[in-house]
Amino acid sequence: MRSVSSHQLPSPNDLLVLLTVARLGRFNAVAEALGTTHTTISRRILALDAELGGRTLERSPHGWELTELGRHAVSAAEAIEDRLGALATAISQTDPLSGLLRISTIDGFGAEIVTPALVKLQQSHPRINIEMFSATRKVSQNRSGVDLEIVAGRNDVNNAQAMFLTNYFLRLYASREYLLGRGAPRTLDDVALHSFVSYVESALLVTDLGYRSSELPEPATTFQATSLFAQLEAVQAGAGIGLLPNFLVHDRPEFVPVLRADFQRQLPIWAVVRAESLRSPVVRAAIEAITLEIANRPTAFSE
Repeated sequence: MRSVSSHQLPSPNDLLVLLTVARLGRFNAVAEALGTTHTTISRRILALDAELGGRTLERSPHGWELTELGRHAVSAAEAIEDRLGALATAISQTDPLSGLLRISTIDGFGAEIVTPALVKLQQSHPRINIEMFSATRKVSQNRSGVDLEIVAGRNDVNNAQAMFLTNYFLRLYASREYLLGRGAPRTLDDVALHSFVSYVESALLVTDLGYRSSELPEPATTFQATSLFAQLEAVQAGAGIGLLPNFLVHDRPEFVPVLRADFQRQLPIWAVVRAESLRSPVVRAAIEAITLEIANRPTAFSE
């Protein structure tokens, strides 16, 4: 790594741009977060590389990753960010937590747990802005574009840290009207005589959420939807037996457990985050807020 003379000191603004790229992984996402363009971000990174005398980023299947020189530059950028935050707090005497948080989360958990957690966080720290993207998908090898990702299923990640949040259960439920009209199955084999509500299997990325991986018999008819909330409405309307997460229906008497003693599936939920993002106070605060929300609802995730 070449030394940098005094007249070649890198621009603090360019260093902060690099820090944002390290956290989000994609120039387009950085441009959106900073309110500029992909071309401008690329130009700022090229200028920084010229100032430092080497490349700070290299492309990988997971988005842009830091080189050794880039990691040194990001450490300097984090120090600048910390000092600027301290200065802003001293001047305005306001809460030091501020900035944009971009988070991707699975559908139902995002609505039931993540949303109220982040609303409370924002109410306590009103200088935080939040962009939340709902996507029911497995742990991804391409975590670019967001600061924090909430996913379900098996933990198989590289170039990021996966933190366990909680386990939850998928169980069988139906409406009272459906069970009165069709009768309740007495065994798992009886499910073959019923209609079933679940995800669209061909579009499902987390196979553990689907019917095919449940080892239940093929149902007589199906109602499949990519939206978990559409599935909830379908089950409530009497479309059939549904495979639903307990944290969404455990306190709703209109959803009647079916074969509770015979079938359930346990799945973990993870917070996945890049190392650079995890050093952000806002990201750490978001994870703490979500963890607290889970802890405050023990019955939602119990057996």
